Amino acid sequence: MKLISILNCDKNYGIGKRNGLLFVQPKDMAFFRSTTSGHTVAMGENTLLSFPGSKPLPKRTNIVLSQDPTKNYEGVINVHTFEDFIKAINEKLNSDDVYVIGGASIYRQMLPYVDEVLLTKIDADGGAEVFFVNIDEDPNFELVEQSEPIEDNGNLIKFCRYLNHNKKPLI
Repeated sequence: MKLISILNCDKNYGIGKRNGLLFVQPKDMAFFRSTTSGHTVAMGENTLLSFPGSKPLPKRTNIVLSQDPTKNYEGVINVHTFEDFIKAINEKLNSDDVYVIGGASIYRQMLPYVDEVLLTKIDADGGAEVFFVNIDEDPNFELVEQSEPIEDNGNLIKFCRYLNHNKKPLI
């Protein structure tokens, strides 16, 4: 089973603003839904809180890291330390692909451990406040697939897949 980061970014590798997405991209959302549905998603607390009604994503097992031990959300696997987050992910990897879905701190901390990154690049500047790494300059990652540009809600997007050639073991 694989550990995969899935996200979109603007042309500056921006991924968010005010705890939300930079753009509404229906084709990218459909890709995210179809790719992660039936699998496990792992996220930080703020990502969960950014969802409609702060509810977990349906048709998925949701692992949520909240560093506040008094916070336990309904319908998710609650963990309160990064070590427990890694353990919960590792346990799920025995039988399922796990998708890292944010936020920025979680993406950054998990990047050395992922097998691959599914990155939708949006050819626009979203005025981001938080950023993903410039994965094209990371020697550990190789771009192995890239779609032709596709129009999505007024923006051109490309679906990209990167492999991690220097993956660190989770435990």
